[in-house]
Amino acid sequence: MALTRRPGADHCGIAAAMSVIDGKWKVSLLWELEQCPRRFGELGRLVPGVSEKVLAAQLRELEADGIVRREVYDEVPPHVEYSLTPLGRELNGALAALGKWGTENLLDPGPA
Repeated sequence: MALTRRPGADHCGIAAAMSVIDGKWKVSLLWELEQCPRRFGELGRLVPGVSEKVLAAQLRELEADGIVRREVYDEVPPHVEYSLTPLGRELNGALAALGKWGTENLLDPGPA
């Protein structure tokens, strides 16, 4: 599945990828969903500081981009679960190298 082209993101692959994960909470949401499928309230608890409004908006954007799947179970009370699509898992794989770099260079309190 190819993502929809975004204005200003067609000159560089990194800019195109950043346009998908642009948002204060998206990377944290992707990390949490990498662990296992999650419900909305669970994501809100696992990503401290995100408001319900912003959480809903960022999940909708990730769903629209084909990164996150929203599954509604026909139960009472309603049960909605979010998980990564294959494209989302692929994106998380690409972000792993960035996370490794951050851990090695920004979290290491070793001598400068």
